[in-house]
Amino acid sequence: MTKRIACIIIAGFFTLFAAFAIRYSYGLVLPQMLTALDISKAEAGIIFSSYFIAAALLSPLVGILVDRFDAKIILTVFVAILGAGACLMATASSVVGASIFFAITGIGHSACWAPVVAVVMRWVSPERRGIAISVVDLGTTAGIGAWSILVPIIMRGHDWRTVWTTLGITALAVAAMNFFLIKSRPDTDAQKPGGTQKVEAPAGGHYKVILRDRRFYLIGLSYLFISFSIIIPFTFLTTYATQVLTIPYASATGLLLVMAVSGAIGKLVLAHISDRVGRIRIMMLCGLLTAVAALGMAYSRELTGLRLYSVLFGIGYGTLWAVYAASARDLFPANYVGGVVGLWTLFHGVGSVIAPVLSGWTIDAGGTYYWAFILAASASVLSMILLLPVRIARS
Repeated sequence: MTKRIACIIIAGFFTLFAAFAIRYSYGLVLPQMLTALDISKAEAGIIFSSYFIAAALLSPLVGILVDRFDAKIILTVFVAILGAGACLMATASSVVGASIFFAITGIGHSACWAPVVAVVMRWVSPERRGIAISVVDLGTTAGIGAWSILVPIIMRGHDWRTVWTTLGITALAVAAMNFFLIKSRPDTDAQKPGGTQKVEAPAGGHYKVILRDRRFYLIGLSYLFISFSIIIPFTFLTTYATQVLTIPYASATGLLLVMAVSGAIGKLVLAHISDRVGRIRIMMLCGLLTAVAALGMAYSRELTGLRLYSVLFGIGYGTLWAVYAASARDLFPANYVGGVVGLWTLFHGVGSVIAPVLSGWTIDAGGTYYWAFILAASASVLSMILLLPVRIARS
């Protein structure tokens, strides 16, 4: 059993590594894509949004499917689609083409969160749930950190198209790994529920009780606003640093490495603490950290300040995915976790779709990145406010 759990965690780690490397490398290559494709910031936002539209529309369905079908097949096929989409991005020559190809990667990404979380939680005991998901979720920050180093190296001798091809090949290799390492469920699924009160859901696979629970919507809307917030720096921080502050490209991409390292530390420490003090407290702390960081980015005019705020942003960003996911298992029955996380991912998708386009439009219209970062800070504050009723109810 221990060996199998290790295989599940390794596969989950590398699935997230590949998925989030592809997602956030977009911001790293964007300065070059803007010139090569001759597009505006709003058009760049449309390309990024196409990814989230596809991922958001399919994530609830995939989350429900993983509660009923073999997760090995789902995680193999969809990660292969993710890799194929990234390879196609290397051939993009227009906004329309890039949007279609990035939407294909979004289809692949739709299976790279809820199914991974659901499988891990089937195999791990409740008292280790937060830390186990956090270890797997280290793949997100590891992917961002590794590619923030690799992208400038690749760009030195090649171009942004080579970056996408390399990312795609990496994802295809991970798809093959999933086929050999993933096992959907333990032979005897005897996990006992944790000590928190669960919603009683009917046995026929219906989600009516869950969908009547206001906590589902409060956390979902909080997820929407925090997702809106974190996408903006990941989309435009590198471009802001290079084009406005004239920071060298390697140093600008290094800001994502700062986020990744601080995110990994925050993930391991705060998610572990969430097992003891409760998920909602830590989720609210994440909102506070990302709000302060985005506000700081709005006013920063030099590299040192951006690095400091990138640390705060990284801690908040790195922690939030694991604790939001773990809260689903705390509040709802085990057999419905994949569906709940998948439905929450729809909220995440809405925020992620709107953020790049709206923030890109403010940059084009105002000629400044200030309001884009202010939007990010405001959304983080709203995400905290929405969690207050859940926090009070559980006190």
